[in-house]
Amino acid sequence: MINHVLALAGGVGGAKLALGLMHVLPAKSLTVVVNTGDDEEFHGLHVSPDVDTLMYTMAGLNSEAGWGLAGETFNLLEMLKNYGAPTWFNLGDKDFATHIERTRLLREGLSLSEVTRRLCDKLGVQANVVPMSDQTVRTVAETVEGDLAFQDYFVRRQCEPVIRGVRFEGAQQARMSSGFHAALQTAQALVFCPSNPVVSIGPILAVPGVREAFQGFGGPRIAVSPIIGDHALKGPAAKMFRELGEEVSCVGVARRLKGICDVLVIDVQDAHRTDDVRAVGLEAVTTNTIMETEKDKKDLAQKVLHIAEKRLSN
Repeated sequence: MINHVLALAGGVGGAKLALGLMHVLPAKSLTVVVNTGDDEEFHGLHVSPDVDTLMYTMAGLNSEAGWGLAGETFNLLEMLKNYGAPTWFNLGDKDFATHIERTRLLREGLSLSEVTRRLCDKLGVQANVVPMSDQTVRTVAETVEGDLAFQDYFVRRQCEPVIRGVRFEGAQQARMSSGFHAALQTAQALVFCPSNPVVSIGPILAVPGVREAFQGFGGPRIAVSPIIGDHALKGPAAKMFRELGEEVSCVGVARRLKGICDVLVIDVQDAHRTDDVRAVGLEAVTTNTIMETEKDKKDLAQKVLHIAEKRLSN
């Protein structure tokens, strides 16, 4: 039986599988390491978009869109707009409370890991949600129009500029968070949730020592492809792959994960690509990976755990 899973996630797709894993694993048997390359300061507050998406989703508070809080209002943002403040990054009234409290605790000297743990505890999240690092790492989109901070590219420009590359500023000076490092020592399985390989998983892998730790990880390493057919269910992964000259498919995902992953779970729509994934060097397992309902999330999580348990028993 699997007693501890280390999952990597960023954004809505990753949060869905993380929620499924939380429901099918014993309490506190799941550690989710979250991308913080998307973090940014807005209105003087530290905003951690991927951490918040994971936190809200796992607390059952997320909106139907997958990000932000359900039943949100935007009175504060409207008032800021009256003052002429930039309001292109959509923050709701309840969401602002999270960023105010996070910033207050950070200014008191707590680490991002400690702050995240406090916020998760207050919201009743029954898994260990940890940032990839407590040091500042910032994703920069290198586009044909020049370099753009990730949220500038992703939200303000709606991913419109053609991308030529990405870099992770501060990554070489960063360290794995203590929770990340501890989970690597005790986890029996490593799971790459269906998150953007370029800008959700990429920043995590850019932290020194992470790729090497994954290469040497002793348990099964399983990923769920965020690309089905020639498109991503959520976010700009397909557009990024295309513009970076990579194949927009589960095979392109397999190439990104070669050497740090053993099994790629692909959707039934991509069953005809199993041999191509195997040719890259990963085992391919086919199942439904589209998570529209709570049952879908749990079923996919159970499938991932079954694969892990089968490989552990061999």
